[in-house]
Formats: sequence, C-alpha cells, structure tokens
Amino acid sequence: MSHGISRSPAVAGTFYPGEAGKLQAAVDRLLTDAQKRMAGPTSGPKALIAPHAGYVYSGAVAASAYQRVQPVKGQVRRVVLLGPAHRVAFKGFALPSVDAFDTPLGPVRLDRAVIERLVEVRDDCAIRDDAHAQEHSLEVHLPFLQRSLGDILLVPIVVGDASPDAVARLLQQLWGGPETLVVISTDLSHYHTYDEARQIDGDTVTKIGALQAGAFGPQQACGSRPVNGLLKLAGHLGLRITELDVRNSGDTAGSKDRVVGYGAWALEPADTARFADAHRDLMILTAARALAIRLSRHKRPEINLETFPHELRTIAASFVTINLQGRLRGCIGSLKAHRPLAADIAWNAVSAGFEDPRFDPLTAAEFRAAELEISILSNPAPLAFGDEADLLSKLRPGHDGLILESNGRRGTFLPKVWEGLQTPEKFLNGLKVKTGLPRDHWADDVKVWRYTTETFGAPVPESLFRKAG
Repeated sequence: MSHGISRSPAVAGTFYPGEAGKLQAAVDRLLTDAQKRMAGPTSGPKALIAPHAGYVYSGAVAASAYQRVQPVKGQVRRVVLLGPAHRVAFKGFALPSVDAFDTPLGPVRLDRAVIERLVEVRDDCAIRDDAHAQEHSLEVHLPFLQRSLGDILLVPIVVGDASPDAVARLLQQLWGGPETLVVISTDLSHYHTYDEARQIDGDTVTKIGALQAGAFGPQQACGSRPVNGLLKLAGHLGLRITELDVRNSGDTAGSKDRVVGYGAWALEPADTARFADAHRDLMILTAARALAIRLSRHKRPEINLETFPHELRTIAASFVTINLQGRLRGCIGSLKAHRPLAADIAWNAVSAGFEDPRFDPLTAAEFRAAELEISILSNPAPLAFGDEADLLSKLRPGHDGLILESNGRRGTFLPKVWEGLQTPEKFLNGLKVKTGLPRDHWADDVKVWRYTTETFGAPVPESLFRKAG
C-alpha cells in the first residue's frame, strides 16, 4: 500500500551532482557527447542495458544507451527499471511502497497500479522499502530518464536471488507495447587489472551479444540476474541486440590497477531495427575490402575490430550475397550469431566469392561488376505449430526467413527467396528440397525457427578496383 511519500535520493552528491542545475548540465552534456560520437538512432529500443556507477566513471557509457531513446520520446509513458541488490539479501523481487522517487531534478512518479498488481499476483514480488532505501543501481538512471523521456511512470524493481526464468516471466508480464521501455541496470567485472578486465568483459560481451541467457553470473556482471532474464525473453521474442559502448573505469576515470567494467546495449524488435546509413555503407565497404584483399593477396583479411564502431562489433549473424547483372554469383552466411558483425561480414564475403560450391572462384573482372547485398539476421525464434497445415498458416510471405531441421538435416531460406517462391507451400517445399528432403516430407521431428533480416546492397566501390588487381 502506498504511503503517499517519496523515496529520497541516496547517492545524489556522490554518484552524480546533487544540485539540480549542475545535474541537468552534466546529463545533457553526456547525452550530447554521445550523440556526436555515435550514428543517430533510426528506431527506438524496446529495452536497454546500461551501467550504474558514478557518472564520472560510467556516465558516458550510460549516455550511449539513453541517446537511443530519441525516437520514442513522447511515446514511452512507462519505464520498467530492474537492477541488482547491493545492500540487502533476499529472494525474488523487491518493490517500493512510495508514490515517487525523488531526484534533484524533481520527482519520478511510480506506477502504483502495476506495482500493487505484481505484489498481488506473484509470490516472488514483495514490498521491501529496505531494499530500495540505499540502493544506487536504480537511482543513477533516473536523471537520464528524466532528461531523455520527460514525464514517465516508473516501475522500479530491485532483483534479489531470482532465476533467469523468473526474471523473464516478470518482464513478459510488464512488457506491454511501445508505451513501455525496459531498462536493465548492470556493471560488468569488478576490481581486476585493466587487461584482466578487458578479457573477462570481452567474454561477457560475447555472451550478451549472442543472447546466451544464464551463461554468466555476478562475478562477470553484478546485474547478471536481470540481464540473463532479459536475454532469455529476447531470445524467445527474436529481438535484435546492438552493442553501443563497452569500456571500463581505466578508460574513463581512475587508475588501471583495479577497474570496473561497463557496457551498454539496445534491444529492438527485429521488424523495425535498422542500422544507420553510415553503418550500412561501412558494412558494404568491409565486404568489398575483404574480397579485394582475397583477390590481390590470396588470403583472408585480418579484421581490426578497434577500427569499427561498437555497433559493428555486436555479436551478430549475417549473409553476404554477390550478384552480377541481377543474377546470383555467390551467397554464404551465418545462421547463429557467434562473432562480431564486422568480422562475420568479412568472412562471409570471402566465402561467398570463393567457397560457394555452386560457383567458380570470383575473378577480378567480376568483382568490379559485382553488386553486394548484406542481410543481418535477427535471433532465430522457435516457431510452435501442430502440423504442416498449421505451420503454413503461420508463415508471413515476403517477411519470414526460415530454418528447417528434420531427419538430421538443416537448411534455411532468407526472406528474399519469397520473390521466387511466393506462396507458403512453395516456400516450405522449396526449403525442404534445399535441405535435402523430399518435397512432400513431413515427420514428427520437424523443427522450424523464424527470423527476419535487415537487407541492403550497393555496387562494389570503385575506389577498391585497383586493390583487386
């Protein structure tokens, strides 16, 4: 039950400025700097993962997440904010009894109806003001939310001992539509040397990018419990995750002897996610450069990920297609996200040009005339169906990519294949044949995953013609 009072700030003046004018200036400066160094967002996120240390340490990384909400300002009316418990040990989820959380910028109103409903229907949710009183993992996000989204209703949840499944079920209850943004608060590794932290955090970043729910714990990320729950739900929903920034306190402020790691990610519905034009151009250039190097040096290129923006270091799966005068000349890709996107594109470009068993190796003359097409895959989500007719009724022509597995065989069709196989029956039967199965095959072991792609293309840049020989 609400007491009609507010929670007072616990870390104002320490983690962030305690005076309103200075706080507003600090947050606005961090957001502006993030906007300058990053390609502008093209769609709004459904969820963010962002750090919660003092602003001098992690503020720039957090700002890289919050600058992504520009497209949804005015649309988002509720924020569901989950962070780890640092001061009180408990099982389940702690919610507050108050009506608002105060910051130097003013109060953030709580969604009392949602909070009281959670406590009523879930045994693992309880009112625990003691868990919120001194907890910083939620508080440090509030000024960013106030400056980025304006007036919103907040559902603040401190996460105790809870499984990824429990967190995923909680988030699914609160998921809502475009009016709701989910924010997960976490830092990464704590108090290792700079080089050790980069190694540990690099492994964690790979697992987060691949949506490997439950693959890491509190030693790798203090907010591992809420993060793992979000990743589990994101995998089920087929969301696309984009790495925005990864650094540690040795990069931002402080010594390199004992550092804390920070990372920021945005998760978006795959149907609306879109890379900025500058990033699309860079991906085309990366594929073309890889082909040019393979033509001139007869080897695969070495990719220096440090030269790429974080968005292209995201762990992601891609397909690279080479076309000549509108006809297929090679196509190779990854079905599962397992390496940084820039490296995946470079690898698949070379494979499409020189290792597609349907074609001879690409020549320099063909390279100069080639059109490159890149498809970025969403995380494949399992498709539930009763029988073949039910499966066919759930397919979305022109939209779905499918992975089919049966009888120990697996194959895929990108959404572009709908251009030639325009009905669900033709699409599915064609995929069976590609997989090595009879056209009329059906069995109890048939499994299907659905994904979508962001696809774009362009001719090979003329600046690379000389490098290709």
